[in-house]
Amino acid sequence: MKFRRSERLIDMTNYLLDHPRQLVPLTFFAERYSSAKSSISEDLAIVKETFEQRGIGTLQTVPGAAGGVKFFVKVSQEKAAPFVDLLCELIANPERLLPGGYLYLTDILGDPQVVQKAGRIIASAYAEAKIDVVMTVATKGIPLAYAVASQLNVPVVIVRRDNKVTEGPTVSINYVSGSAKRIQTMVLSKKSMKQDSRVLIVDDFMKAGGTVMGMISMLEEFNSHLAGIAVLVEDEKIQERLVDEYLSLVQLSDVDVKAKKINVQAGNYLNIWRG
Repeated sequence: MKFRRSERLIDMTNYLLDHPRQLVPLTFFAERYSSAKSSISEDLAIVKETFEQRGIGTLQTVPGAAGGVKFFVKVSQEKAAPFVDLLCELIANPERLLPGGYLYLTDILGDPQVVQKAGRIIASAYAEAKIDVVMTVATKGIPLAYAVASQLNVPVVIVRRDNKVTEGPTVSINYVSGSAKRIQTMVLSKKSMKQDSRVLIVDDFMKAGGTVMGMISMLEEFNSHLAGIAVLVEDEKIQERLVDEYLSLVQLSDVDVKAKKINVQAGNYLNIWRG
């Protein structure tokens, strides 16, 4: 079946978006659309230009007989900044205040549109890094971890607080909670991650970073390596943070329970555009 160029462009774009960071040979598209490689190359040039102009991502050409193209998500600063501002506005809503100064974030992390956009922005920072797995802990951050992983085309590994029979043999470690200074336990199935993996840790909220440090310790049990840390919200008013290098979309600077006021600002993510 012969495809018109408009049909090829639509289908090609959809395929590339569904298979980020995957090498797609030109022969695959040529056979898929019954078209010459020269025509496919012209189509890909159009897609690449449109992706870059619209701040969607970019295509990387891999030369050689076994080469092809790879799509990498790249969210431009012009698109990221308004979304971060929206996140700040949503989180600053005083109705989010809970007893003890905690914030209600479940609705944000349950909104597919918000989570997918946040996932694209985080993945954009690590799009060309070598990452094998996205790791998170079994809390509200799971949807965000999956959103990031879908853009990086890697699996998600979930560290749990307790052992479950459905997990099979597990590795268990103890760690110190950064904020409460309590000894807690993390459990991860031995089948969940290969040895020598490069892991991106994703979480919804970070205070002192005790949970993140626990996950880093878990990596050592699998002889794996930390590729990066990314959180949706970080608590800025922490005197002793256990984690130095990380990416955040929003910084929580102050919570005034009596005045019912939540002060937030953009996290350090946008700094990568200025660096």
